Amino acid sequence: MTPERFDIYDDQQNWIGTSLRSEVHAKGYWHRSFHCWIVRDEGEQRLVLFQRRRDIKDTFPGCYDITAAGHLTAGEQLQDASRELEEELGVNAPFEALTYLLTATQQLQGEVRGVPFVDREFSAVYGLCLNQPLEAYVLQPSEVDSLYEVPLDDLLALFRSEIDVIQATGVQTQPLTETERIVREIRATDFVPHGTAYYTDVLEALYHVPKD
Repeated sequence: MTPERFDIYDDQQNWIGTSLRSEVHAKGYWHRSFHCWIVRDEGEQRLVLFQRRRDIKDTFPGCYDITAAGHLTAGEQLQDASRELEEELGVNAPFEALTYLLTATQQLQGEVRGVPFVDREFSAVYGLCLNQPLEAYVLQPSEVDSLYEVPLDDLLALFRSEIDVIQATGVQTQPLTETERIVREIRATDFVPHGTAYYTDVLEALYHVPKD
């Protein structure tokens, strides 16, 4: 398999070349990513979906995160990056069906299995309303451990520090057995640390994503 290469940028979003994925995270080069948050409506209540990252991921393994997200490889445009929905969740949605929410500039760092990383991203964030049950999603075993949903009101309250914990219902990637619902108690610190402002801004914007 050919190693992934990313376009890299300076801090003003000027393109400066390409680099291997491993170098991008080791040296902290700026690069671009695609985020998509999926919501669904149940009566008058809007639910938001999020995933738990696989424990083998090279950044923030085992953390809860955006419904689907991914880096733009060298030469890719945002329209191409919507492939992440199909790859991670089995959702074949045209790019035109997505609602642009905001662009986030993020600098994250940490250490995984003794290897430090610096993740600097310009992230284009989109929303999608898709009224289907969790069991309808086809989770990518190499990327996604499980998929959860909670009332949007509850997740926003969590990141506003109005409540300490939420109870989320989910399905786990189980290639050999039938998928069953699971329930988890989740705190804000269990999520990838995109920053409180990122979460509150995105979650507030999700109320305005058009109904499916």
